[in-house]
Amino acid sequence: MSARLNMFGSPIAGKVWKHIIAANKVLADSSLPAATQELVKIRASQINGCGGCLDMHTKDAAAAGETSVRLNLVAAWREATVFTEAERAALELTEQGTRIADAAGGVTDEAWANAAKHYDEEQLAALVSQIALINAFNRGNVIIQQPGGDYQPGQFG
Repeated sequence: MSARLNMFGSPIAGKVWKHIIAANKVLADSSLPAATQELVKIRASQINGCGGCLDMHTKDAAAAGETSVRLNLVAAWREATVFTEAERAALELTEQGTRIADAAGGVTDEAWANAAKHYDEEQLAALVSQIALINAFNRGNVIIQQPGGDYQPGQFG
């Protein structure tokens, strides 16, 4: 399987994706914990069915020391005991922010307040930005059918 379009082979798409990747690098340097950032990327990618992003972020998280138990339980985080309350709040915000079209009113006040209990304003800004960026990556990759499986940890870092 190959992608429908080489996003970096297109002058216009290449420019757009380079900006999105640069924005993601800004978030990597934020005070939002790296493990939380990867969990957010994984959960949104699961919801959106993005094999390319799931391949990348599960491998990068494992290479950074994330356990297989936690990686395997991201999709069932509500029923898992391996996530902190802060991570659970981030995962809830991720789900609601990713499924924004599925819920009247978008993200609930309760989900926002719960996230705000665990993250300061800069971390919340990074969290919201991370959710938006991974959804952009997911949507682009799903549209072009970017396959997963060949990514090597740190390949694009």
